[in-house]
Amino acid sequence: MTTHDQRPDEATTRRQVPLGLPPRNRADVVRKLVWILPWLIFLGSPVRDLVSGPHTTAATAAGWAGLVAFTATYLTLVFRNMGRPFPGPVVACFVAALGTLAVVLNVTLGGQWVGLFVYVSVACGATFPPRTAYWTVPLTTLAMLLTGLTDGEKDMATFLLLVLLIGFAMTGVRQLVRTTIELRQARATVAQLAANEERLRLARDLHDLLGHSLSLITLKSELAGRMLPAHPDKAAQQVADIEQVSRQALVDVREAVTGYRRPRLAAELAGARLALTAAGVSAELPAEPPLDGVPEESESALAWALREAVTNVVRHSGAGRCTVEVLRRQTLDGAFLELTVEDNGSGGSGKDPGNGLTGLAERLHKAGGTLEAGRVKRGFRLVARVPLPPDGTVGSPA
Repeated sequence: MTTHDQRPDEATTRRQVPLGLPPRNRADVVRKLVWILPWLIFLGSPVRDLVSGPHTTAATAAGWAGLVAFTATYLTLVFRNMGRPFPGPVVACFVAALGTLAVVLNVTLGGQWVGLFVYVSVACGATFPPRTAYWTVPLTTLAMLLTGLTDGEKDMATFLLLVLLIGFAMTGVRQLVRTTIELRQARATVAQLAANEERLRLARDLHDLLGHSLSLITLKSELAGRMLPAHPDKAAQQVADIEQVSRQALVDVREAVTGYRRPRLAAELAGARLALTAAGVSAELPAEPPLDGVPEESESALAWALREAVTNVVRHSGAGRCTVEVLRRQTLDGAFLELTVEDNGSGGSGKDPGNGLTGLAERLHKAGGTLEAGRVKRGFRLVARVPLPPDGTVGSPA
């Protein structure tokens, strides 16, 4: 098991079909076609009618031309609508063309072509705004009913119900896609606002840390400059004070930067849940880890361990399930906070531990903890432990 620089959620997103976004590569095109093409099953009846129906050669040729035009128009409209939708007037023209072809082909070639109205209804529900779809879908159903009665079709109940329901169902799918896009945009906005807030907090902290120190250094430097000609001893004292203040400022800045870089276990659990869900892995994680009295260095070490473990589950294990537990345990060596990450995948391909696990072991060792990782009966398990203070509350026994 090894780590890479790329984040897990970014890696898994590349393997998914982005809702409401245009295809980014050929793989996305194939995935979206796989989603669309099975719905062409209703074209089976018109194809059979053309192959074996009692039509003249001219009528058969015209039927094939109409069927190809209808299918091309439908696929162009629906496939494009899944990424960069056409403008409203263009969509209306496409849907009108589909409706016209459906009516003409049904009237001229017979009731075997009634399934075309299913696609007209889908196009109405998937491409029109809800207010427009709410009257165009029933209008499509009515057109199918009138056309079927003209052709003398008696068994129309099934198709009537199908055309009506599938059109309204597609309005729901359209709303779902729209909501997904809005949620994605909202999440990006929240992330940007959080980053801005962090920058502002960093600016405030640095100002609070360095403002006084730098002002004092400036003042003492001016004093030392005025004292140098006549009072070198006093100037040297001012220089010594400047050195002391600057060293303390450096220590404060290092502590502040360390605090910014230190990951938090609760945040890593939330990120792990998101990464595992995005990768299609069934995740079981604690809602609130027991962190009362846990030193920051120990929590940080466990947070790094969780990040490394989840990264490997997403990228290398091929697992379908992952369980994360954070428990306080009492052992003969004292109290420990234990993180366990177990999956049902195949684990890493190599026998030796990767750089990620080696780095984790070193990080945990600095915090006084230990790391265990290896294959189990039904997958892979990583266990990281860090010691708790003597007065820490201990829950689950070992």
